[in-house]
Amino acid sequence: MVYTFVDEGTVMAETQISAYISDATKELVERYADTHGVKKGHLMEEALLHHLQALRELPADVIIPPRIVLSKESFRRVTDRVERPRKPTKAMRALMSGKKAR
Repeated sequence: MVYTFVDEGTVMAETQISAYISDATKELVERYADTHGVKKGHLMEEALLHHLQALRELPADVIIPPRIVLSKESFRRVTDRVERPRKPTKAMRALMSGKKAR
């Protein structure tokens, strides 16, 4: 077991955990750690603490998941909307221009 001294009189025991992550996430972690000169373990702990604090303190409806899993049909509908967006409504145009809709 490893102990980390946070300040005078405060000692935090550390333990190791293991988790499978995607190759893409591993690359992002390594790149960030190298670029910012932080250890990967420190980065992971800070990220977990930040995420857990957000889950505790923010309403569930404002938490945006980092991944969205779509069926093939849903993905097709999303790409169709992106490639052929609908014409904005009068209300949407008014909202974007800062004017009130009539």
